[in-house]
Formats: sequence, C-alpha cells, structure tokens
Amino acid sequence: MDWDKLRIFHAVADAGSLTHAGDTLNLSQSAVSRQVRALEESLNTILFHRHARGLILTEQGELLFDATKAMAKRLDAASARIRDSEEEVFGELRVTTTLGFGTMWLAPRLHKLYEKYPDLNIDLMLEERVLDLPMREADCAIRMKEPSQADLIRKRLMFVSMRLYATQAYLDAHGTPETPQDMADHRLICQNPGSDQVSAGAVMIQSLLTNNIQSRLNVNNYYGVLQAVLHDLGIGSLPDYIVEESPDLVRVLPEVQSQEIPVYLAYPEELRHSKRIQAFRDFVQEEIAISRKHMKEQGNL
Repeated sequence: MDWDKLRIFHAVADAGSLTHAGDTLNLSQSAVSRQVRALEESLNTILFHRHARGLILTEQGELLFDATKAMAKRLDAASARIRDSEEEVFGELRVTTTLGFGTMWLAPRLHKLYEKYPDLNIDLMLEERVLDLPMREADCAIRMKEPSQADLIRKRLMFVSMRLYATQAYLDAHGTPETPQDMADHRLICQNPGSDQVSAGAVMIQSLLTNNIQSRLNVNNYYGVLQAVLHDLGIGSLPDYIVEESPDLVRVLPEVQSQEIPVYLAYPEELRHSKRIQAFRDFVQEEIAISRKHMKEQGNL
C-alpha cells in the first residue's frame, strides 16, 4: 500500500474536505482528489461518500482511518523519541492521572518541575477513565492500580489508604466518634460506593454504612469531598496523602481505614529513553519520598 497515498487519505478523512486537506498538505484539490481515487482503485473500494456538505467516510473508509490514526500515533511517539535531546528536557509531556491525585497532590508540586525544566510543557489530563498509553492517548500515567495494558513499563511509587477526616470545628460542634457505631450520629461525606473509584475505598464505605448512617453527602470526586469536609459539613473519606496539603484536618477513628492501594507510574516501552519521561519519573519519586518522610514525622503514616 502506497504510504504517500495513505498520508493524503488520512489528511482528507481528518479534515472532511479535499480543499482543507490540500491546504494542510500544500497540494491542490485536484492533486489530493487524484491520490484518493488512486487509493480507492488500488483497494477496489469506495472510501468516501461525496456530497455537497463535504466527505463522509464509508464503512471501509472508517476501518482504514482507524489504521492510519494508529500509525500516526506511533509515528508521533517515534518522532518524540528522536526529538528528545541527550542533554536537555523540553517539549510536550502528556500526563494522565485521577482527578483526586492530580488536583490535590500532583498539581501543587509541579512548580518544582517547571523551575528545573522551564522548557517542558505539561498537558495534565485528569480523569478516571484509563487512557490507552500504547495508542498514545497520553505519554505516561499515574494510576491507583497496576496497569493491565501490554507493552508498558510499570513502576510502583507508593501505597495510599482511605481514612476518615474532619475539621476540629466540626468535631467541637458535633462530638468525636469513638466507635464506628457512633458514625450513625454524624454526616458521612464520601464518593458514592457505586461510582468509579478504587475498590478498597468503596469497600470501606460499604462497611461504614452498616452502622445505620442517616445523613450522607455523596460527591463524585475526592476534591469535592475535601471541600465539603473543610467547610465543616461532616466526616469525610479521603486518601491519606491529603493531610500533608490540609494540615488542619483531624483523623477520626484511626482504626478505620481501607486496604493499602498501590500507586503506579506507567509509560510505553517505546518511551523508555525519553528525557522528558525520565525527568518526570525522577521528579515524582523525589516528591513522594519527601511527602512520605514528612507524613511519617507528623505521625500520619
């Protein structure tokens, strides 16, 4: 299959227009059209439905476009490796992690990374959905479980636990529970047990709910839980790393916590030698060591 024709097909499918693709490729509309027709003839199929509003991929065209998109992502990864300097860290690094960890732990520390590498551009993607690293949806990921995708380098960074926290003002007003059964007299702030979250946290919440807790506030992410707790609404289920950034929180019922949750850094095998990945990996590991040491000194581990 002719690589040049595939490149032109991909540009047309992406733009949905011969004219726009031609502008991108610096080719005339007629030249682009000839190449697409030649590709269709070589494949003995129709790749586009042509109408007044533009071009729409046929079923066969969709299949080919999926393939060229995968090729483009692989080429981007190869290009990124080639561009990586032997001595400098620069360019774009796409990092994905959960909303809670990214908002409450990672983002507040990124200024240190920028101070060291001012030419690094980070695209931070915070979502619970697991992005496909081999398909280049992101360059690296920090996740609360070991990634299952193939062709990834995985490094366990630390363990975290879900625990119960409240403000001193809330406890002064409503009392401090001494046993899990006392939670029946308090408002529990947590993620909905059925929402997308680490299973260990959901198990802990399900166990607490057996204590006939009548008042509850469900939030779909830990940042929202934290804000509700800080505003004295109740006792919240939060990851233990939160206490370093929110020292005014008081741990409640120390015997109640989830199982340890592993935190992993993962990135594609093809980016093993990327200077940007190495810089980010080293930064995260250093920050975790500092954070864990600080929490241990405060007696929070």
